[in-house]
Amino acid sequence: MADYAIVETGGKQYRAQKGDKLLVERVPEDEGAKVNLRAVMFRGDKDVVLDADSLEKVKVEAVVAEHVKGPKVRVFKHKPKKGYRRTRGHRQSLTRLEVTDVKMLARKPAAAKQEEPKAEAKAEPKAEAKAETKAPAKPKAPARKPAAKKPAAKKPAAKKPAAKKKPAAKKPSSSARKPSTRKSTS
Repeated sequence: MADYAIVETGGKQYRAQKGDKLLVERVPEDEGAKVNLRAVMFRGDKDVVLDADSLEKVKVEAVVAEHVKGPKVRVFKHKPKKGYRRTRGHRQSLTRLEVTDVKMLARKPAAAKQEEPKAEAKAEPKAEAKAETKAPAKPKAPARKPAAKKPAAKKPAAKKPAAKKKPAAKKPSSSARKPSTRKSTS
């Protein structure tokens, strides 16, 4: 049985074996570039590796074969009896990877070096040399806690001029009603 690894890229996991072709979400590298994939699990001839420290020793290399687009997905929304209809389409950007190597290394790979600007690199050794010639730095005192904040004083509200009161509308009383037009039969 050949070695294989479960790798994670683009939030999804794939089974990678030497010689396999994987269709994954878009990878920013150009075609023909080498890509190292992050292993989540490794299965060798005799052992299975799952812990994070040992997984750093697993090397999964792939080459970017091509960038492609996935199938078109149509999204149609509508609300019945309302005249609302929307059609949208989507095509996912994908990358085809060819797995070139899956193996367990004897030790951890060296960390990638970050390039620093040369001007800063030259300026730092001089500053360090001057600092060493001076007296050693004193240990810093523990940081003080910030003072408790007091609530802000409330400002008195601006006085508004009193509104003029209108006299209430008079309702007609029951005695002031018009006499009924009915004739009494007594």
